[in-house]
Order: sequence, then C-alpha cells, then structure tokens
Amino acid sequence: MAKFVIAGKANCPYYAKAELLADYLQKNLPNFRIHKITQRPEVWEEWLKDVCENNKWSHKNSPIIWRELLDRGGKGLLLGGYNEFLEHAQLYYGVTSSMTSDLMMLVAQENLSAHIEKEQEEEALKGLINPLKIWITSPSAPACYNLIPILTSGEVFGMHTEISITLFDNKQAERHLKALVMETQDLASPVLRSVSICTKVEEAFDQADVVIVLDDSAEHELNSLEESLRSRVPLCRLYGYLLEKNAHGSVRVIVGGKTFVNLKTALLMRYAPSIARNIIAVALGVEGEAKALLARKMKTIPSYIKDVIVWGNISGNNYIDLRKTKVYRYESAIWGPPQYSRSVLKLIFDSEWLQKESVAILRDLTSTGKQFNGILSAHSISTTLKYWYHGSPPGEIVSLGVLSEGQFGIPEGIVFSMPVKFENGTWVVLTDLKNVEISEKIMNRMTSDLIQEELVALGDVIKFQPYTSGNLLDVVFLGLPYKFPQTGLLKSTEIYSLPV
Repeated sequence: MAKFVIAGKANCPYYAKAELLADYLQKNLPNFRIHKITQRPEVWEEWLKDVCENNKWSHKNSPIIWRELLDRGGKGLLLGGYNEFLEHAQLYYGVTSSMTSDLMMLVAQENLSAHIEKEQEEEALKGLINPLKIWITSPSAPACYNLIPILTSGEVFGMHTEISITLFDNKQAERHLKALVMETQDLASPVLRSVSICTKVEEAFDQADVVIVLDDSAEHELNSLEESLRSRVPLCRLYGYLLEKNAHGSVRVIVGGKTFVNLKTALLMRYAPSIARNIIAVALGVEGEAKALLARKMKTIPSYIKDVIVWGNISGNNYIDLRKTKVYRYESAIWGPPQYSRSVLKLIFDSEWLQKESVAILRDLTSTGKQFNGILSAHSISTTLKYWYHGSPPGEIVSLGVLSEGQFGIPEGIVFSMPVKFENGTWVVLTDLKNVEISEKIMNRMTSDLIQEELVALGDVIKFQPYTSGNLLDVVFLGLPYKFPQTGLLKSTEIYSLPV
C-alpha cells in the first residue's frame, strides 16, 4: 500500500496540478492512496516550518509531498515538491500530467474557495459543539439578575446557539454568586450548557466570546467627582490586561450601567487596544427613557416610536435628538397601514412641555439613575447584543457609544454616542443621515466634558471644570433650548448628567 500526503497553499497552482495527478493515480491504481492538506496562504509558511522541524526535513515551497510508511510506522519519507512527485509518477507508474497553466490557475482559485468554505463549515460545527462563552463582570449588580433570564431564553443568540455563562467578581461576593448560579440552573434553559463563577483574577475572561461589563457592585461613596473618575482606572486597566491576555481574539465587549459608561468604554479601549473596535457602550437605555416619556405624552405605545438619537455622553452630558423620530400606528385624523409613520415633532404642539417639563424629567432620571436600574439596563444590553449578532431592524436608527473617527464633526478618539446600524455581525455609523448637524455650542459642551473626564481619570488634569457659557447652563432636549439657572459649580455627577 502506497500512501502519499500532498500539502500546499490553497491557492497554489502547483498544488492543484499535483492534486489532479494524485487523483488520477488513486482512481486507477488499487494500492495507491492520497491524503490532502490545504492551508490559507497567510499561514502556509508557519505551518510548513513546523512540519519540517518536527520531521527534520528541509523544504521551502508549495506543495510539499511525502510518503507515509504504513508498513513500518515512524515518520514519513519526504518526496519533495511537484517536480519530484511528477518524476516519481513517471518513473514508477508511467503517468504524467498534461494540465495547462490556465487550468492550474482556475483550479487553484477553486481550491482556495473550497478551503475557506470548509473552514466556515468547521467553525459552524464548533459552534454546535463549543458553547458561546459569556462572561459577566460585577454580577451582584441589579441588572445581572434581570439579564440572565433574557440571555438563557434563546432570544439574544438564537435557540440553536448554546451558551456558557461565567460570573466574575471578587472573593467577598462568592456566596451571592453561588446562589445566583443555583437560580440560573433552576431555569432549565435548553440553550444553557453551563453556569459557573470565577473569583481568581488570573483566570478571568478565559476564551471569552462575549464580555458584559456592569456597574461595579463594590462602589463606595467618594468625596468628589474627581475621586469617582480616578477610581475607574484601576479596574478598567485590569480588565483591559485580562481581555488582551485571556479572551478570544474576536471577543465582543459591551459596557452597560448608569455611571461613567463612556469613560469606562474609553479606558477599556486604551488598555485593550487590539480589540478596541469590538468594545461598545450601550445607549438604548437612554433611548428607552425618551421613547417612554414621549409615548406617555402622546398617549401611544413606546415601541411605536422609532429613531430617537442619543448624542454624546450616555450617562452624562447628552443631546436627545428627535429630528428623525417617527411614530407608527398613531391614532389621529390621519391614519395609514402599519408601515405608515409620522414625525413626532409635528404631532407635539405643547412647546412648553417640550422646552421645560420633558427636560426636567429626563434630567432627573439621568442624573439620579432612578429608572436605569435592573430591568431597563438588562433589556438595553440584551437588545444591543441581539442586534450585534443578528442585525438591527432594517431602516431603523440605533444609538451606540463607539470610538469617534471624526464623523459628524466629533473630535477623533473619544467615545461618543451616535446613530448606527448593525449588520453582518458589526456596527456601521450612519454618516449618510441628512439634517442631523449639531451646533458648535452643544458639540463643545458634550466633547469638553468627555475629554475632561478621561484627563481627570488618568491624572493629567487635577480638577474637573464643567463647560459653561456665561452664567447660565444651557440644556437642550429635542433640539429646543431651555435655560436652567446656574447656582455654582457642583462637585458631583449632577452637573454633567443633565440631558443636553
């Protein structure tokens, strides 16, 4: 029995020629067998180097062909490349190859396509065998208790994707974590492969596919805003190091919560630069608050309101933009099919409510985090993850905190909430939107606070100085200006948590 192994770059024309000759010999000779190995062009050299080192061979080109000594065991016997294989076939079997150069190139491209398709199929099979590894930080936070049932329902990743959840916190939280594990197991979810806890820092995020960063459950009262900002750095530095060291190369990191969301996202990007593109901040909670407020005013259902845009600091100085906002199925003198929509700004005639009352309500909600707690936070995170994996509704605008590349006149390098869509497993900033320009004053206010947050947190600036304009603090909601009297510079998050 003669068994030959033919290995080469998937797009190598000489591998294609050797493969065709070997197929002919195997078909016509009863005791001739072949085994084929293809590798992507970018990994071929490293793979070949490892094979040659293991077998003490010397070979540099594609393909490499060796004979397996089935009757004696031990390492294979190197034959060489295509020329040596052709010579062997002519000498021992009286067979040669007549493949033309054009056909060689065509088969080589087909081999590459087939190799990529095979890799994708293998990855899909691995997904059925290996569960999606989800890590949740600070699982003692209220949001986690509401988030786990949504993740295990199959609604986020699909009923055909099994998941494994690991709860990561400090040793002091172990008792609570064990109770949470038992409750999660009691759900008897068909998509939940396992749930476990981790309190060892060096093991955190091991092969993680998804990391959900919640508010630090161990937060304590600090005397000043500056101390609060600086206190975020050590944990984000640690998480960044662990993500770079332990997580899967394509890990997706989603930052939620009600405090310093943009800052924590920016710090994680700083300390985990290789995955910065895959770190995002959740803004759907602020969207939801605005939609619910509008729905109560318009006596409709919040889910009927679409395309609210949240600009800026998700948990601080932001601007709720209704210029693109529409309402569907609205009961009025004009009625249409389910896909018919109307502009929200054209339906709310109470300018006093828009300019004052609505601003004050959202200001109170975002500055205190009263509503952005367990249920809303969990729903916002799970919906954002669902969109990330399966795409957002076609034509719908989604707000998301991402690293600015200069879109819409936003300074580069800051994490800023802006309009996006999700498709093909990633997010795309909607730079083609018309009439969404932001005034220089509003932009300066939002970006100034974001830049200062990071500078203070890193120690480059000692004191946080809120952006001011004269002796009045400008607050903008829905594109309509309103003035709040400024009573002094407050040393708390309230001053930059106003919804603008």
